[in-house]
Amino acid sequence: MPAPFLDHIRATLDEIRADGLFKHERQITSAQGARVEMEGRRVINLCANNYLGLADHPALVDAATRAMQDHGFGLASVRFICGTQDLHRQLETRLAQYLGTEDSILFAACFDANGALFEPLLGPQDAVISDALNHASIIDGIRLSKARRFRFANSDMDDLEAQLQAARQGGARHVMIATDGVFSMDGYLAKLPEIRALADRYDALVMVDDCHATGFMGPQGRGTPAHFGVRADILTGTLGKALGGALGGYVAGPQPVVDLLRQRARPYLFSNALPPAITAAGLAALDLVEAADDLRAALFDNAAHWRAGLADAGFTLLPGDHPIIPVMTHDAHRAQAMAARLFDLGVHVASFFYPVVPKGQARIRTQMNARLTRDDLDEALAAFTRAGRETGVLP
Repeated sequence: MPAPFLDHIRATLDEIRADGLFKHERQITSAQGARVEMEGRRVINLCANNYLGLADHPALVDAATRAMQDHGFGLASVRFICGTQDLHRQLETRLAQYLGTEDSILFAACFDANGALFEPLLGPQDAVISDALNHASIIDGIRLSKARRFRFANSDMDDLEAQLQAARQGGARHVMIATDGVFSMDGYLAKLPEIRALADRYDALVMVDDCHATGFMGPQGRGTPAHFGVRADILTGTLGKALGGALGGYVAGPQPVVDLLRQRARPYLFSNALPPAITAAGLAALDLVEAADDLRAALFDNAAHWRAGLADAGFTLLPGDHPIIPVMTHDAHRAQAMAARLFDLGVHVASFFYPVVPKGQARIRTQMNARLTRDDLDEALAAFTRAGRETGVLP
């Protein structure tokens, strides 16, 4: 490889380090859980998407194990050649039933689902209007389509209406509004009732990425549309968070939409099918989640206790009721220093900074888990208070 190219890469990495934006990974040597083994220590884990604590649930492990025994390790193929098993269709049907849609289609991850969605459905005569804080996968998926692109300020309904008017005045044939159900860096919920009302007024579709809601928001954990009692035309989501924490994504919606994606969605047509262990565990997770009112109650009790404790300690928090609770440091160096000190004190968290969040908006994003105990949370609150004072996040 030419030396000038590698020198350029090294210089870029040096710049990232100097700006305090270099990301470090810690190795977990145990199953995912409320407490995990890391670097020879057992620490409280406050930064996993394991909202209901199912990542190491015996029923999921057992379902995955039995599926490998019955159906093998992998498919060695894409779905339409020789990679579709009965488990795939069972899970797609079960997801659609759970979410209240006609059908669903599985992908390797929700990043792939969002990357697959827009290009087959929307052409140059159409328009897509995207919330400014949407996940990177939505942004990338929209870029892959030929639809005209509009953007509205986060949850700003006046701006959304202005973009809808611009799209209609520009002669758009079909208009789709794309939004996260929950904005993952902030824990904010999209204003789905207002979005639905505007969509109906301007004859537009509503697409919702519900990754940080499915399983624990709304009745039986059916997500943000169920939470608000409104209809989304198309839902995307993941099996990699509350629904077991492994991998796999989906698009759920009307039958013709799913059928067209099965014919033309490139990440579906050119990626291996999900392994049997994942699909079987996904089915087991849905059975657990549908009946998990106790876990949902524990999750939101933990979130309320954690939020109140951080506020009482003097931390700057973003408002909300979601189990994502960001602790603002604003400075990337300070966020990383506090995360490192917290690990010393037995608490694992992740610091977030540019380009994941805007410059000047660095934070430690904490996330609650239904299996965290009150003792876990109080121990972590004491560590946060100490680390906050030692790093200057608290006065």
